[in-house]
Amino acid sequence: MELGGKPLLEAVDICRSYQLNGSVHQVLEGIRFTVRQGELTCVTGRSGCGKTTLLKILAGLTSPSSGRVLLEGSPVSGPGPDRCVVFQEYALFPWLTVEENIAFGLKIRRVEKASAKEAVERYLALMGLSRFKDYLPREISGGMKQRVALARVLILNPKILLMDEPFGALDAQTREDMQSLLLELWEELHHTILFVTHDANEALLLADRILIMGINPGRIVKEIRVDLPRPRAKEEREFLLMGQKLRAALRS
Repeated sequence: MELGGKPLLEAVDICRSYQLNGSVHQVLEGIRFTVRQGELTCVTGRSGCGKTTLLKILAGLTSPSSGRVLLEGSPVSGPGPDRCVVFQEYALFPWLTVEENIAFGLKIRRVEKASAKEAVERYLALMGLSRFKDYLPREISGGMKQRVALARVLILNPKILLMDEPFGALDAQTREDMQSLLLELWEELHHTILFVTHDANEALLLADRILIMGINPGRIVKEIRVDLPRPRAKEEREFLLMGQKLRAALRS
């Protein structure tokens, strides 16, 4: 996908600190970046650098100590349907079927029944879940649960999708399948995605651009534009060379 869309989400000098045993602990300091419309941006860094805290601030689930988040130029002051979040935990309603979980947000929005049914059927098909629409979450695999969780937010057509290690709990093969599915959906639906991961290969496989966070305090220390053509293969020379560059940056 070609970049160059208009600025959509902006982090402007985001800082986050808290009191611990009478002293101030700085989690994030001076975070500044822009995500453009249609872009797939990955944020990566060592454990403890504040990736999840940053994502929660962007989602409006946590307030920054200073700085601000702008969505299409307007300040973000709390959660909103324009920013949907997918976490590693599926957070599905266990008493609802696959179909009912996907339809839940549309029901809350009071979308007309026929339109909602058409949208749910479309996303069931896109996710390869049509055969499992009447199953409960306990009756499907982890990969399928994450497909349901993803469909449940994509059907709401958010302006930006925020993803926090969404495939981290999956086995290696299922994780690769979900990465491929996400890219297929992104190419078809043209969503803007900010994807947090600690996995360098996952970031290289997915991203147009990678933001690397340093630690103590968390801050953006490097930005890497990934110009590799799609689809990307982990065994290709260019991918391996860029992987070395990324891992060196993560270690520095």
